[in-house]
Amino acid sequence: MTSQAADGPETVAASRRSKITPEREQEFFDAVLEQIRACGYDSVSMEGIAASTRCSKSTLYRQWKTKPQFVAAALRASRRTRFEGIDTGTLAGDLCEAARAAGAWSGKDTRLFQALGHAVMQDPELQRALREALIDPELDALREILRRGVERGEVAADHPALEYIPAQIFGVLRARPVLEGEDADPEYIVRFVRAAVLPTLGLT
Repeated sequence: MTSQAADGPETVAASRRSKITPEREQEFFDAVLEQIRACGYDSVSMEGIAASTRCSKSTLYRQWKTKPQFVAAALRASRRTRFEGIDTGTLAGDLCEAARAAGAWSGKDTRLFQALGHAVMQDPELQRALREALIDPELDALREILRRGVERGEVAADHPALEYIPAQIFGVLRARPVLEGEDADPEYIVRFVRAAVLPTLGLT
């Protein structure tokens, strides 16, 4: 291999990227998401993140090129499934546990959704990243909970309310801060599930 080939663009880019450790990269991601929650997407800049994390802005630009790419990477790195592993043996129990898990993160998630609202509608890449990080994994896990309930015979497969259960749970997470000025905390979401979701499915 010639030295020219060894020093090609891909090799140089890989070398530059390797200088940032996973821990340092996560520090950047945590910083940008927290600043978005606190100040809104439009108020956050690469320069501001560089200053708050004590690095040069050229480091961030070299790694991610643009703010939307940086934020999209941060969102994807935050991907998690809070409902994963929930299996109490009953659909009612699983939905209540899912409610507790959703409520535990509702403050951070709701602020992030609100702060990204306009930008997400304008930037397809951000929209995809938000769905991949915070929406699709939870929807898939919640649908799996419902599927197991159907398999156990707790609710009919053709029950008309089944397809709306995710919208009920995720909807109240987003709606309570607007309607009542408070986060939908675990206690509130569990009460909601017991009062509105379980009766809809004919469960107690």
